[in-house]
Formats: sequence, structure tokens, C-alpha cells
Amino acid sequence: MKLAVTPSLSWLEDPGVFKVNRLEAHSDHRYYSDMAKAEAGAPMDMRYSLNGSWKFSYAPNPASRVEPFFAESYNCSAWDSIQVPGHIQLQGFGRPQYVNTMYPWDGLSDVRPPHIPQEHNPVGSYVKEFRLPANLEDGPLYISFQGVESAFYVWLNGEFVGYAEDSFTPSEFDLTPYVRTGKNKLAVEVYQRSTGGWLEDQDFWRFSGIFRDVYLYTVPKQHIRDLAVLAELDDTYTQGSLSVQMQLLDTPQENVRARIELKDKAGQVRLSTEGGFSGRELTLSGDIADVLTWSAENPYLYSLCISLLDAQGKLIEAIVQKAGFRRFELKNKLMCINGKRIVFKGVNRHEFNCRTGRTITREDMLWDIRTLKRSNINAVRTSHYPNQTLWYELCDEYGIYVIDEMNLETHGSWQKMGAVEPSWNIPGNDPNWHDIVLDRAESMLERDKNHPSILIWSCGNESYAGQVILDVANWFRSRDNSRLVHYEGVFYDRNYNATSDMESRMYAKPADIEEYLNSNPDKPYLSCEYMHAMGNSVGGMHKYTELENKYPMYQGGFIWDYIDQSIITKDRYGREYFAYGGDFQDRPTDYSFCGNGIVYADRQWTPKMQEVKFLYQNYKLEPGKTGIRLINESLFAGTGHLALEYRLYREGELLGAWTTDVNAAPQSEVLVPVELPQADGNPGEYSIQASLLLKDAELWAEAGYEIAFGESVFVVQEEAEAEQPAGQLKVVEGDVQIGVLGEGFTVLFSKQAGSLVSLNIHGREMIAAPPAPLFWRAATDNDKGTNLGYNAGCWYAASLSRKCVEVSLAQEEGAVTVSFDYRFSIHSGLSVQTAYTVYGDGKVRVHTRYNGAAGLPDLPILALSFKMPADYDQTEWYAMGPEENYIDRAYGARLGVFSRSVQELPSRYLVPQESGNRTGVRRVKITDKSGVGLQISAPATAPVECNLSPYTAFELEHASHAFELPVVHYTVVTVAGRQMGVGGDDSWGAPVYKEYTIPAEQSLEYEFFISSVGTEEK
Repeated sequence: MKLAVTPSLSWLEDPGVFKVNRLEAHSDHRYYSDMAKAEAGAPMDMRYSLNGSWKFSYAPNPASRVEPFFAESYNCSAWDSIQVPGHIQLQGFGRPQYVNTMYPWDGLSDVRPPHIPQEHNPVGSYVKEFRLPANLEDGPLYISFQGVESAFYVWLNGEFVGYAEDSFTPSEFDLTPYVRTGKNKLAVEVYQRSTGGWLEDQDFWRFSGIFRDVYLYTVPKQHIRDLAVLAELDDTYTQGSLSVQMQLLDTPQENVRARIELKDKAGQVRLSTEGGFSGRELTLSGDIADVLTWSAENPYLYSLCISLLDAQGKLIEAIVQKAGFRRFELKNKLMCINGKRIVFKGVNRHEFNCRTGRTITREDMLWDIRTLKRSNINAVRTSHYPNQTLWYELCDEYGIYVIDEMNLETHGSWQKMGAVEPSWNIPGNDPNWHDIVLDRAESMLERDKNHPSILIWSCGNESYAGQVILDVANWFRSRDNSRLVHYEGVFYDRNYNATSDMESRMYAKPADIEEYLNSNPDKPYLSCEYMHAMGNSVGGMHKYTELENKYPMYQGGFIWDYIDQSIITKDRYGREYFAYGGDFQDRPTDYSFCGNGIVYADRQWTPKMQEVKFLYQNYKLEPGKTGIRLINESLFAGTGHLALEYRLYREGELLGAWTTDVNAAPQSEVLVPVELPQADGNPGEYSIQASLLLKDAELWAEAGYEIAFGESVFVVQEEAEAEQPAGQLKVVEGDVQIGVLGEGFTVLFSKQAGSLVSLNIHGREMIAAPPAPLFWRAATDNDKGTNLGYNAGCWYAASLSRKCVEVSLAQEEGAVTVSFDYRFSIHSGLSVQTAYTVYGDGKVRVHTRYNGAAGLPDLPILALSFKMPADYDQTEWYAMGPEENYIDRAYGARLGVFSRSVQELPSRYLVPQESGNRTGVRRVKITDKSGVGLQISAPATAPVECNLSPYTAFELEHASHAFELPVVHYTVVTVAGRQMGVGGDDSWGAPVYKEYTIPAEQSLEYEFFISSVGTEEK
């Protein structure tokens, strides 16, 4: 039946109008005409995709749009084309805009909710012509828009069909009254701004358009429109109970029955029952003994086969729904999965692709789910909106716990520049916003309710607190008592504390969390966002994971966030680069604040993942000389699927590797005895590394993949001090230069430059710019958040200029020492002495002493930095690695030998900054491609930190994008006695923990050796 409704633009700013003729939300199950196809998961035979090329017209505001375009008589053939699904702004129309908390029209339009800016409201007019395929001709016809941002009107053949808001849940309409044989004209008008836009102030790129799938579908003569599967466990967590609620689209005119069969993975039927409908409703249920449970560790899924039968017993419709038996509950103030206390080792995840924005593919999702599993991440929060259905299916199948978050964030209505100011907060207690907000909750739950991976419903994100959100939480509970409800915003108004079943906070410091946990709280604790992973970050993460075993009511957290939201575009020379806010001339903007991923925007791991993977391990390995302690913190998984491999190294050289089976039950620990070769009489540094490897391939990783790691390092019978190298040295002290000459090498020191200026080995000059004390690192995003430049900028100045007040020369048998004494203008009491001792074989010992001064800010770094020619661009390390690490982010690093080109050592953070550092450096070779170059070395008992880069700290400091960095001419060698940590609690003021800083008033000294490599044969 056609409903006579006249569309109106007034709906766009009326919170009471958010759906017109939109069908009610329902489960996302698939249905078929044949059970074999259903069990095979074949493409649905009653669907027809409208994805692809559509005709398109763009208007910057409603006043300039083409109003009558939907009419049958209007010819759109000359229009542009656009791809669906896809964002308007990534296909050449308008521009993307990135903002965080403020509304995108802030400063441009003086509006308050529910009104919207009329002059800044882009409109996309879409037209798609189609002919109905034969398999859709006989039944009713519906259209499903899986995601349209943020409000849209629909016409078919010139007649108005409906209107909807909510960008991230499906909007479906009945086309039956309007469709006809032959060609049909579908017209869709999409508005970027609406009342829905006030509720979608998430920290993300602001796009618009039809960005998820669009398809037509029909249904059989009788159709299960909604399906609710409840697969629960009894109090012993061994016996299953299954309840299947079915609701037909229409009341049947004849006796219609349904049969359900629950099959295990072997195809065995574990439960079978059937019954007839009473009106449109039918519930079938039964019990299953010795059921296999679902968890992230063992995501066992049964196949629920549903046959809808007519009066003669003939199949009308076939459905196969995956079912996982699990029980999630609050038990003794703890969140428990199948009776065991859960720890969420989670991450927040935006749907994102660096070329297509929030239009992501199956391949993107498969890469993501495998990355989560390979990185020991067991949970994801769908920040901050419901995802595509496929994502939940993958989480069911692979085993990921999900917080499913409804599409609600009104951040800019109550927080301005970090200050809480809720004078016009929505939805708050305003009843005008009640229905539109509740509709978003209903749309999410009704679609997603059958996914066992979803443990928690979330009432949205950062929308303050109030009665409207409390009503949403209570609706969740009344509709689904098998899950808990989450909402963080009650932290700001405890009058609405009942909104959330758990204490959820963002970016609370470990000390704050402990204070809460020590206060005899009523609710378990969860960090819905922590470890703000912006740029070079995730330092100090161990302080959070260490709480897991200390406090039972600490139940983990979700890192912010998974992937950099960066868009690939081109610079003025046509070269692609990763762009962020402001790069599209978008204003207002929050610039690079979109770069917070532990994964780069092009889906490559950042070095931060090394730390995350280690700290999220369920299995802890502590190797020793006679045994390996294995602690299995898994709740349900043993170790039968894993092999224990252990390796012995001396000075980075592998001496042997062995593999054994290990049997450690969940929540237990064992000591695995090992026999290692005796190291007596062979002095040196040894390391034992232990790994747990997959015996067989999993969905997410190949056989042999390492899921857990542990290491111990020990020194056997330190070597006696080496004899002084042989070789004659000649000292030539000129008026300006001091030369130390030996066989095949010349070392020059300049009294004028105040440093070593030449290291010439067999005619090759290794020094392109002389060593100088360095106290400054290229500020990280976290450094900028703590105003490092303002608070500690004196160290920048001290690094650029110094005064050498004394040069001294000392000679002894077989060694010559030249020392430089530096003073700095930032403080009269500050001094640095660097002494270079040249030995007869050409090796140079570099000893630096820093004499601190009170009253100065902490040092970012204490180092010596020099340049080599860029031809020396190959490196081999014996250090902590293989990825970059810092003193507060080194738990996931291991001692070993690894190689990289200098160009590969800096990390590809969105904004150039300090990166590529390695701690625990025993030696590193910097050579050209023929193997000639220098080696930096330090004793194992006093290793140094090193950073090798094509760029200086100052070049990095002043580049906002990678393309702003200079053409490479040098290899910059920075050897540090100590560098401060990178921090990571947040990126807007959280300091690096004190134990990872460098107090300015202390005295420090360190030394290393420079020697040549590969020159003897050249």
C-alpha cells in the first residue's frame, strides 16, 4: 500500500522525524530457498546488488541542489558518475574534513541543536536505473541501504518512498507499490547535515554519501523476518539451552511450521524439534548435554538449521544461523565468560581504508581480524558505531569479544577544548531527543543480537550523561538480559551511575585506577579507552597490564586505537602521501589527531605492535638455564596446540634450537626442564629465548607462528680486559688541528670546531659532520601534548650551539686522548666533557660525561650525534629489537642480531618525529653496500641507545609531513647514554613516568667505541 507522504526539508532539523516509511529493524540472518545453499553459505539467491556506478550531482548546500531530479521526466544522462558504495568527498566532490570533538561547522555557522547550518550542508543527488531480475519478480520488493551518511530521501519512479537517519545501521523500505516491469528509476538525495549529524560527532573524518552496500531483495511467500537465537549455559557451564524465537513477516493464511536442527561441526544433529506458528510468532527450544562452549580462545560454533515448511511439509525457506553457547554475566562483582573472570585485551577500531575511508572491503576485514588474533588482541570495541554485519560474523568465527557500540556521540555539545561545559548538551534529559536516540539502540540490537561474539551493548560514546541515555541502557537490559551494558559518560554525572554495569573510564592513570580498585567498589573496572597510541607512543603500557593479576576487578581495556585514519592523496608534484586533517583545506580541523593507530593506514604494523603483542600474551614464558617457567593465563585453552621452542645464543649467534611438547592446563603454570650446552670456559653474553608456536595452521596464522615469547640474558665469566691494541701512533699538533696518525688511518680533531672532524680509514672519510652533544629529540606527538617545546626548549637551543672552553691532549703508550670541554648558555653550571681515545689499531673510545645543573627541565636525550655520508646506508645490529624500542616500551623487544637499511629505520608516523631508536645496543655496524663502514660498540654491562636515520632531529622537528623532509645526503648517527621514554597514557598532557625521564641536575656518563669494518680487504 502506498503511503501518501510529502517529503520536507524541515525533517532535517526535527529530532522527532528520523524515519519515514522505514521498515522496522530485524536480525541480519540470511535466508534461501534451498537448505544445501544455506549450509554452504552461498550468495543469497533473493538479493540483487545495486552497487556500482550511479549518476550523481553534487551541491554545496540545499539551495543549489537540483530539486526535481527524481522525476521520471528529468534526464540525468549528462550527470557525473559516482561509485556506490563510497564517500562523496573521496570521489572528487567537496572535500573531506577531519575534526575530533568540535562540530564541523564550529565558527562557520552559529547554530544550536536541533538546527543545522543551511549554507554548509552538502547534498548528493544519486540516480540508479535498474531492471528487475527474474528471481525478484514474483514476490514483494524491498531495498536495503546498509549505510548512508547522515540523512536521505528515496524516490522510485518519481514517487516518494521514504526517509531515514542513522548513518551506521541499515535503512530498508518497501518498493512493492512503486516498482514496475522494465526500467525503474531509483533516486536518492543525501544530506550531510541533519539532526542525526548532531548525534554523530565522533572523532573521525566527516564524509557523506551512500558508503555501504545497497541491494534489492525479495522474500518467499512466508518469511521469517526476525530471528532471535539464545544459546545459553547452565550453572555448571557444561549443559546448553537453546531458544529460537521466530517472527514471520505476515500472519500466515495456512498452517506454517518450522523445524530446527542444531548441528555440530561434524554435521551431527544435537537437537531437533519443530512446531507451528501462533499468528506470526513461534519459539522453539531444547537442551544440549555436554555442549562445546564459545569463547575467544575456543570459538566453537554450531549450525542452527531452520526450515520453514508449508502445510504440506514443503520447504518454503531455509536459514542457517551460527550459534555459540556462552554465558556472560556479572558474578561476585566480576565480569565472567563461561564462569571465568575475563580480561579484555582490547583495541578500539574504526572502519577505515586509506583510499576509501569508511567504505571497507571483506579483504580489509579479514586482514584486520587476522591481525587482532596474531597480536594477542582478544577484544574490540566498535568505536563508535555499529559495523558491517560481516565484521561480527568474523568475530564469531575467529574468536573476538565485542563491545557493540550504538551510533551516538555528542562530544562537542558538552566538552570544549577539554573543559566540561554541558550547558547545551544533548541528549541529556531532553525528551525531544529520546526517540531518535532509542531508535539507534533498537536498530543496532535487533540487527546484531544473534552474534555470540557480542558480550556488551554500549550506549554510545562521550555524550555526557542523562535520563535519555539511562533509558537506553534500561531498554537494552529489558530486551536482552544475556549481555551487559556499557557507558563511560556517567563518570561526569554520578546521578546516572546505573547507566553502566561496569566502571568505565577513559585515559585514567594506573594510580587513579588503583585508587578506585582499593575503594571497595561495587562495579568491575574497564578502560574503554587507554594507551592513546598517537605517533610514537604506547610507552608504559605494562603499568596497566600489571594490574590484571593484582586486582581481580581490573578487567582490562581497549587501546585507542587500531588504525591510523589517514587518507592517501597527492602533493603538488603528483606524489602520493598520507594526508591528515587540514591537508584538504578543510577548516575547522584537528589536523593530525587522527593518527593514533597501532596499525598504519595502509594496514602495515607499526613498531608499537611489538609491545602490544607481548603484553597481551595469554602465555608467559620465563626461561632459565635448567628450565622454562610457563604460566598459562588462558581461561579455556591448554597448550596441546602449541610447541615450545627454545634457543640459545651467544653474542647474538645461535648456538642451538630445540622443540618440545608442553602440557599446561588453563590457569596453571609448569616448569619445563631443559638441557642446554655448557658454556663453561667460553665467556660472553648468552641469551635464552623461548617461544610458543602453533603446531598447525589456524584461520589467522600459519603453522609455526609465534604467539608467545620470553627471554633471559646472562653473562658467563666476563672476559678479562683486552690488551691494548698494538700499533704505532703519530701525533701532529698543529695550530688548529690535532692529528693522530696510524697505519691505514688518520684521525683529526679541530680546536676551532671543538670536535672530532675526520676519521679517514684507508682513504675513506667516514665523518661528514662532526660529533656534537645532543639534548633534543624531534618532538613526538606525546611530547607536543606535554608542551615539551615550551617547557624544555632550552635543550633545543643547547643542542644547536655550545662553547668549547678547553681542548686537551694526553699521550700514553699506544693511546692518544683528545678531550673537549663544553659550556652552554642555558645555565652557567652545565658542562659536558667528551674524550676521544685513539688506539694503535684505529679504534676510538668515546667517553662523555654530563655534569648537570639544578633548575633546568628534564633532558629529552643525552647523546652524541654526527653525520656519515649517505652511502653508508646499511646497518646490522646486536641490540634490543627488531622493531624500535624505548626505555618505557621495550618489554616486547628481544636481544638479537638484525639488519635494516637506514631508510627503513625511521617509522612512518603520520607526522615526522623521533623514531627508530633501539635500546640495549651492544654493537651496530653502519656500512655501504660493499660492507665498508664503522661499528659502534659498547659493553653488554653498559649498553647504549642508538638511532640511525637519514635525517637530523631538527629536520624531523620542522617537517609536518614526510614529503617536507630534505633529500637524503647523510646517515645521521646518534648514540645516547639515555633517552627519555615516549609515554602514552594520553597525548594531551600525560607525562612520561618519572623513572623513564632524565633529571637535569644529575651527573651522567657513558662511553662507546668506534671502529672500522670491512676496510682491511678493500
